[in-house]
Parts: sequence; structure tokens; C-alpha cells
Amino acid sequence: EGKGKRRNPLHDYKKTGELMLIKVNKTLEVKTKLLNTTEQCAKRCSRNKGLSFTCKAFAYDRVTKRCHWLSFNSLTNGVRKKQDHAFDLFEKKDYVRNCIIGKGADYKGTISVTKSGIQCQAWNSMIPHEH
Repeated sequence: EGKGKRRNPLHDYKKTGELMLIKVNKTLEVKTKLLNTTEQCAKRCSRNKGLSFTCKAFAYDRVTKRCHWLSFNSLTNGVRKKQDHAFDLFEKKDYVRNCIIGKGADYKGTISVTKSGIQCQAWNSMIPHEH
């Protein structure tokens, strides 16, 4: 392998300083662990390593050096935002980005209406339009 600089795992995340997410919906999952850097946190979130859920975001507690992996993000229903000086929130860009790239097959954002405001048709539906 070349000696080039390795890609920073944080590039896939949108950072919001001094913000923590509180789950109101009890079915949402969180896993926490002591980790030295936000990069280590990000790497495990990206790979879903040792997690029983798809990691959509993580919050890093700079004071206790704890990583909180989250099965949700700031756009999820049943989640409250809380200002907290100890935390930095990192949300996976794929899940908070509302733009379509290519055919949009990998789209994970929250927009479900067309530019002109028409409700999108479910992928598995042939009504009102056939594929």
C-alpha cells in the first residue's frame, strides 16, 4: 500500500459542537464505551463494529472520553436535542444529507416529495406510475 495519508473517518460525519441527543422513544438504541479519540469512535460507527444496530450518529463526551453510538440522529422521531458543553455530536452525512446522488438508490435522507411538492411513490408500488 502507498504511504499516502489515510482518509480521516470523521469526513463521513457532520459535526455539531456542544450538542447531545436524548431519546424519548425507549426503543432507540445507544451503546457507550471509553475511547480516546473521536476518530476511533467514528471508525466503529462506520463499520457498526460490535453494535447490534446500524449506527447513524455518535456523541463524544470530551470530559469523560466516552463515545456514545446512536441508532438515531437529530432527524429521528422521538429524539430531543440538548445543549451540552461536554459533548460533540457527529451525524453520518448519508442520513442527514437531503440530496440525491446518481439514481438515488443509496438515498437515506428524509425528503419524500418532489421539487413541485408531489408525494413520492413507494419503490414497491406500481401505482400511480409503473416502473
